[in-house]
Amino acid sequence: MGNLLKVLACTDFEQGPNFFLDFENAQPTESEREVWDQVNIVLKDARGILEDLQAYQGAGVEIREAIQHPNEESLQDKAWEAVVPLVGMLKKFYEFSQRLEVALHGLLRALTSTPDSPTQHLEREQALAKQFAEILHFTLRFDELKMTNPAIQNDFSYYRRTLNRMRINNIPAEGEYEVNNELANRMSLFYAEAAPMLKTLSDATTKFVSENKNLPIENTTDCLSTMASICKVMLETPEYRNRFASEETAPFCLRVMVGVIILYDYVHPVGAFAKSSKIDMKGCIKVLKDQPANNVEGLLNALRYTTKHLNDETASKQIKTLLQ
Repeated sequence: MGNLLKVLACTDFEQGPNFFLDFENAQPTESEREVWDQVNIVLKDARGILEDLQAYQGAGVEIREAIQHPNEESLQDKAWEAVVPLVGMLKKFYEFSQRLEVALHGLLRALTSTPDSPTQHLEREQALAKQFAEILHFTLRFDELKMTNPAIQNDFSYYRRTLNRMRINNIPAEGEYEVNNELANRMSLFYAEAAPMLKTLSDATTKFVSENKNLPIENTTDCLSTMASICKVMLETPEYRNRFASEETAPFCLRVMVGVIILYDYVHPVGAFAKSSKIDMKGCIKVLKDQPANNVEGLLNALRYTTKHLNDETASKQIKTLLQ
């Protein structure tokens, strides 16, 4: 099967079939090419988005000076001039989230369409599975960076306050052409989320299921649970993990595993933490906890705080305890 090798056909209901998926080298077949090309355009820009976010310093100094000296016009101008291009960058991030949603819908359509099962799709359409993984990896990395950078919300809040003040005083606002009030409202909701890209993907997956009523919901949830199983097996089995050529592949797999768990938890009626879940949550949490703590604390927190059903009565008490 090319780079995707069946390594285990487990009879345990919770785990389902597992595969070794070569996240490093899978290439598109002719049947995958159209969707792959569309998604690849988006993914090409993902690296630049992460680089820009990682380099984001904010305008904290200029804003502080402007607030402390409200009557000094030059400091107000300086702060505004510092904030406007940063808000332009935040606009780019927000617009990228919308492109990501479209790309995700294309992949889900390809990987869940009937009559083939999601497992058959993942086995045959390896390059699309890899792209799906890359979207999840980007999403969690983006949100990790955003969570640790309070300048983003501080800058945007200052921009909105200043824009409103300019409007009240009939002062022309150069930056308003960059982000008008309507767009600022939408962006404000986006950045208010602890994990904005993950929220975008979760909502997009839920929307995909609701808009494609001809597809059984199991097609989507089984695709997600199988992806989680693939990642878990590759990470916990030395002979498979030794196939990774890059040091980046293990953290990549960890992020993908957590990403599909969260999406599954949003889409499945009772979520990922119930006893009936097709995801081996105990095994996935063990894999996470077997890594150096500083490498996975953000991922464990994503499971603790960005999932939907962890605190439900149907959630396994044992799993709750493991995540404490």
